[in-house]
Formats: sequence, C-alpha cells, structure tokens
Amino acid sequence: MNVLVIGSGGREHALCWKLSKNPGVDKVLAAPGNGGTNEVAQNVDVKDDDIEGLLALAKAENVGLVVVGPEAPLVAGIADACARENIPCFGPDAFAAQLEGSKAFAKNVMRDAGVPTAPFGVFDDAEEARVYVKSHGAPLVVKADGLAAGKGVVVAKTVEEALEAIDDMMVKKSFGAAGARIVIEDALMGEEASFLAFCDGVNFALLPSAQDHKAAFDGDTGPNTGGMGAYSPAPVLPESKYAETAELCIRPILKRLAELGHPFKGVLYAGLMFTKSGPMVLEYNVRFGDPECQPLLMRLDADLVQIMLACAAGRLTPDMVRVRPETALCVVVAAPGYPGSYPKGMEISGLAEADALSGVKVFQAGTKAVDGKAVTSGGRVLGVTALGSTLAEAKAKAYEAVAKVGFDGCFFRRDIGDKGIARNYNPKEKTMTKVAVFMGSASDEDLMKPCAETLAKLDIPYLFTVTSAHRTPERTERLVTELEAAGCQVFICAAGMAAHLAGAVAARTTKPVLGVPLAASPLGGMDALLATVQMPPGFPVGTLALDKAGAKNAAWLAAQILALSDPALALRLKKERAEFLPAVEKAAAAVEQADAERRAHKKDKKDKKDK
Repeated sequence: MNVLVIGSGGREHALCWKLSKNPGVDKVLAAPGNGGTNEVAQNVDVKDDDIEGLLALAKAENVGLVVVGPEAPLVAGIADACARENIPCFGPDAFAAQLEGSKAFAKNVMRDAGVPTAPFGVFDDAEEARVYVKSHGAPLVVKADGLAAGKGVVVAKTVEEALEAIDDMMVKKSFGAAGARIVIEDALMGEEASFLAFCDGVNFALLPSAQDHKAAFDGDTGPNTGGMGAYSPAPVLPESKYAETAELCIRPILKRLAELGHPFKGVLYAGLMFTKSGPMVLEYNVRFGDPECQPLLMRLDADLVQIMLACAAGRLTPDMVRVRPETALCVVVAAPGYPGSYPKGMEISGLAEADALSGVKVFQAGTKAVDGKAVTSGGRVLGVTALGSTLAEAKAKAYEAVAKVGFDGCFFRRDIGDKGIARNYNPKEKTMTKVAVFMGSASDEDLMKPCAETLAKLDIPYLFTVTSAHRTPERTERLVTELEAAGCQVFICAAGMAAHLAGAVAARTTKPVLGVPLAASPLGGMDALLATVQMPPGFPVGTLALDKAGAKNAAWLAAQILALSDPALALRLKKERAEFLPAVEKAAAAVEQADAERRAHKKDKKDKKDK
C-alpha cells in the first residue's frame, strides 16, 4: 500500500516515520514534506492547500490511505474530495472540521452537546465586542474565529489587554479573515491537558493524555505559539480518569455531529482545563496536535495504518490502540524571533549525534535539505523527543539531546515537563513531590547538586527547577500554589545577591522554607547570607550555610522535617546518622595519630638537642 501524508511540520515527520515502519506500507509520500520527512518518505512538491493537486497525486500514485496532518486541508474539504474518489482518508469532512475551523461553530456545538466550557460571546462588530468587554470585566480570552496557526488566542488579564486584542484582530486584521469574527470567553484557571481519541463516526479509541506548552518562554510567559513542547502522559489527567473524561468531552461531540449528518472520522483532540469545579473544554482540534503528536507516536505500540483505515471505514475497536508504558517528552527548538518574524537558511548541526542517543528521535519541522545539509526554513525547527521510564528520565534524555543540536540564535524552553514532575508519583513510594528545590538561576545548578543527591539518597520525591523571584515572579507563584496543592511539604530556595527568592516563596505558603545563600557576587555571598537571614517578621525562612555545604544541609533538614510524620524516613535518617559514626571515628583516629607523631618527632628533636 502507498500512503500519502499531507503537511510539512514536525507532526508530519512523526507520522511519516511511524507509517514507514509498517511492513504493509510500500511507499510513503509527503506533500510537501520537509528535510526530515525526506529521510523516511518521498517528498512531493504539492502544497497542502492544493486540494485538486493532492487528489491528482493520490490517484496517480495509487494511494490506499491519505493521512491529513494540518487542519487547513480538512477545513478546505480534502476528506470530501477523497470520498468522491473512494480513497480512504484519515480526517473529518469539511463540515465536522469546523470544530477547529470556526471557534464560534465549536462553542455552539459544545453548548448543544452539553460539553462543559467557558461562558462566551460571538462578535462580528468590534464596537459590540468592546462594549461586552467593558461591561463584563477581565480576565477574558479573545479568540480569532478562523484558523490562525494556533496563534489567534489572547489571554487578557485586564480590560485594556482585551480591548487591544479586539483592535488587533478586527481592526488591524493581524490574522486576516480569521479575525473578522471573534469569540470572547471567560478565562478559566487551572492546569491544561490534551486528550485525543481515534474516531470512526460512532466508536472511539483513546490515546493517553498529554500536555502542551503554548507560551514561548519558561514559566508560561511570552507570546502564544503553536507549541514549544509536550509530554505524555500528563499526571493532571491520569489513566483512571480517561473513561470518565471521554464521556464528558468525546462521546457527546461524536453524537452531536452524527445527529447533524456528519459523523466525525479521524482524530478528535480536546484541549482541557482542569479547574476547581472540574474539567472544562477550551477548544477542539480535528487532527493530531503539534507537538503532542511526537510523544504520542513514540509511545504508540500498535498498527497505525490499521487504526486509520478502521476509522475511515467505521470499524474501529478500542483494543486496536495499545501504548508503551514509558513516558515521552518533546522539546521544540525554535528560530530566533519566533513566533514573530525570524530568519531562515541557518545550518543545523548535531542532528545525527542527537538521534544516536538511546530512546531519542529528532523530528524535523521547519527544515529543508540544501546541498546535503539541513537548514532552517520555519519558526519551530526541531522537536527533540525522548522516551523514559519516568517523566524526569524522559526530560533528562530529551535535554541531553537538545544540547547536541543547534543553529544560530536557536532557543527553547527549559521547563518542559516540570508541571508533570511536580505532580508525578514516586515509583517506589507512590507519593507526590515532597520537597521542591528552587534555584534563582541555571548557573546555580552545580552548587545545588549535593541537595538533589542527598534527597535522592534518602528516597525523598523532589522537584529540582529554576525559577526567579524577580525575572519570573508569576512562574514562582504558580509553582508554589501547584506544588502545595500536590502535597509538597518543604521548599528549599537557593539564590545569590539580594536573595529574594526564599522570602517570595515564604510569603506564598505556610510550609517550611529553607534558604541557601549562594556566593554569586563579588561580596563572596555575604550579601545573600544577610538578605536571607534578615527576613522580616511574618516571613520566616530557615537560613543554611553558603553554597554546597548549605545545599547538603538543606536536604538533611528537609528530611528531618518530613521524618516527624514519616516513621520510615525517620528510620532511614537514623541509619544514615549511624553511618556517620565510623567516618568520624576514623577521622578522629587519624588526627590523634598525626598529633602523636608530631609530639614524638618534637620529643625526638629535643632529646637529640639535649645530648
């Protein structure tokens, strides 16, 4: 069988890679593809919005399955065109694709289907939208109704920001026709997750949960992007909740679209927000997410061709979808300036070295081959993806691979997976993160390693991350809130100079906060030491020694605090303390021996002098 994959991103590279491994596939065609798809498929110069050209290609190549990566061809009717020619297509028809093609259509379908979602208004007139915002207040989310490559969404914290977004979309037409109509909805607070299901119009088979990272920079700051990284599974949506969540957001949509005469066939993607009152649907996509597709396909342990053909033919069964037990994590490496304007044509290094690492696959997105070399051709350039037995291991392997690739000005988020690690279960104790170790800068990592090593030695689940009191205050506040809610008992904060981090954390939690001052300035750490010691009344922080000694002692003190309510840990501490005794006795004996030798030598010299 020949398979045609439509699209040119990292998602399409992952699809071509997975499909090419199927023994029943003779040839994979990618239209138009990229530098990565060209290694596992045959790139064909047909654009993904050329419906007639794609159909002609499928017929000429005797294609037995068309797989649609991006949303635009689906909205334009590629599935309808394939149906007319009796070519199996993995993806919904143009009517059902409006779930993603029109935010207003999606919100109305959600309302009619009884799917929980934020209250909303739909506006074709900018002035009416402004009146709504002024009367409703903030925070609000302003969305361009049409397709905007995942970027036509503004989370407005103030009325002024919402009004600016309306002006940007409807007056300045920053997103073209996509912003002629807008949806304004209440901003939902909580943690997000992506939930995808293969669908055949009636039946569905669930994929594991995932979590995307939309903001450009660490701490969920900066402009919205198409996605800077993802991992699966997402602990905020555990497997035990899959069936319940599917009844909330998957089955009702399939039922409603079938009632409207357009059964949904393909992959249905529900973007969820887990609020205090339960999960709410933010949006639907009608294709694999990018970059969620990359870790999901790394975990998929099933015949993807069989699944897709079953979806198209209406004969899907849940047992067709099987996944590996490992966690997978993807880090997007982007071009400088993304999601704004960015340069192209920069040579990419280290691809082979990163791909050679065990459990790692580098999926190419904005790349092309020029004179045998890989160069950049887009904003999101690479999706470095790794498998690990735990989320922390997958993250470590992915970032090890990221360190091997590069091009001029490239950037990436360093906190992909941190939310999941904060929530994740310790495989030995089945307990949540108990100690959070915050560092004000990445350069502090070496000094704080003794802290992490000691916690690991004592089998204490911990989070080790970088966050700043003044550079990323919103991330710091969010982490404290999320970690405390997830069961964290002690916070360790390491920072130099003014050392505001410990105080900022102590102001936001009633849990013990331990400060480790670091010698990060010409003052040798005295500024950090004094800043940490002199916390004002009401902001108690336990201050440790400088640098590595303080790092290790902070871990021991955290362990002693936890041991007050953990008898097993108390026994481990007692054992560790007992192990100190032989070392101390050995050191004492060595000192005593050296002193005895000095005294004997001195006496010998005196005796010789007296003679």
